[in-house]
This record gives sequence, structure tokens and C-alpha cells, in this order.
Amino acid sequence: MNDGLIDLFRHNAWAMRELLSVCQELTEEQLATTVPGTYGSIIDTLRHTVRSEGGYYRRLSGDEPAWLANDAPPTVAELIERSDDLESRWEQFLTTPFDAERSFIMPWHDGVDRDVPAGIVLAQAIHHGNEHRSQVATALTTLGVEPPGWGLWEYAAATNRAPQRPT
Repeated sequence: MNDGLIDLFRHNAWAMRELLSVCQELTEEQLATTVPGTYGSIIDTLRHTVRSEGGYYRRLSGDEPAWLANDAPPTVAELIERSDDLESRWEQFLTTPFDAERSFIMPWHDGVDRDVPAGIVLAQAIHHGNEHRSQVATALTTLGVEPPGWGLWEYAAATNRAPQRPT
């Protein structure tokens, strides 16, 4: 029923894994790199991205990953584990129908609470990941590190969701 959403969330997990694999090779100094106009350092942006996705998942599913309660800053290796965990959780969540119009009360940046439908929370989970991966890619390029190709076409080719046609 949620097949199109499964592709979106599988791409999101694959793209994060690609980025984290590159970042796993960085030094602590490189991970601390910041670039104007981005969230923060590479490591802080990665931590924020994975933690936020865990929060979106918790809000929608009512299920809280144990690691979400851990305040200790995770390493890149731990972020890979958490991202893999989220991939499994989203897969499970998306195997059953859900009400995309179910409303959640969410505090807004201006201090006002808003009623936000589940469909918007799902869209935010995807958008948020894309936004911050792009910011990390910007920081990587300033270090002379080639960011991975994580676009949808790359994903479709790498995972055989777009197999080559026989000639």
C-alpha cells in the first residue's frame, strides 16, 4: 500500500549510508569542519540528521528507539548503526497502512503549536535528510573530499531498481 514511500525511505537510508561511509574515513579535525550557511560541523550535522529522523519516526510510530534517549554524542560508526536501525524501523512502519491525515501537535519555531498531518511529518523526514546531506557535501568539498553520488538515479542503478535493459 505504501510502496512509493518505501522507495523514498530506502533511498534516504541508502544515501545516508553512502555519506556516512565517506565520513567514517575523516579525521576528528575534518569532522569538526564548519562551512558558513550550514547547520554546523560535519559531525554535528550528521548527529542532528540521524537524531531528528529518529524523532520523526518516534512521533509517527509511537515506538522510541532506545538510542534516541542516549545523550552521549555518537561516533560515525554509531550513526551508521542508528541509520541502519532506522531503515529497518521505517520498513516495518511502512508495511502497514497509516492515516496520512492523522494530526500531531507540534511546537513551531515561532512558539505557536500547530496541528501537523502525518504526511507532512513523513515529507519532513525525507526533506530534512536531503537538506543536511547537501550541507555535509558542501563541507566535504571544502576539504577536497569527493562527496558520494546519492541521487535517486544513482540509488536506482546501485540497488537495481532501474535495471539495464537488454540490448
